[in-house]
Amino acid sequence: MSDAKAPEQAAEQAAPDFDSMTRDIADVPAVEVITTVAVHLMSSAAVNLGLAEEGEQHKDLDEARKLITALAGLVTASATEISNFHAGPLRDGLKSLQLAFREASVVPDEPGQGPGEKYTGPVFG
Repeated sequence: MSDAKAPEQAAEQAAPDFDSMTRDIADVPAVEVITTVAVHLMSSAAVNLGLAEEGEQHKDLDEARKLITALAGLVTASATEISNFHAGPLRDGLKSLQLAFREASVVPDEPGQGPGEKYTGPVFG
């Protein structure tokens, strides 16, 4: 009988406690959630731009464009909510990624047409 209960007990132990997780996320300030998401977008964009170790192996400018555009939307929309203290470094990181994208592109976008520039305006070096 214990053999029949073993998979059931293992499933119960492996199942996440969603009530606990919900309470935990409720305790996290919005600014932390926003900046954490922004950092994940930045990191993923950097990898897709080929800026990580063994970069050329992971380079995918189409994916990088999507991530940078999403980051630009998030940073632009949340800037007034998270204060300049938090938004400033995110803007700087975003601009660095936008410039890196321009450098990585074989045919650079026109000013104002690069990833995220519909939210940030044209980015120049």
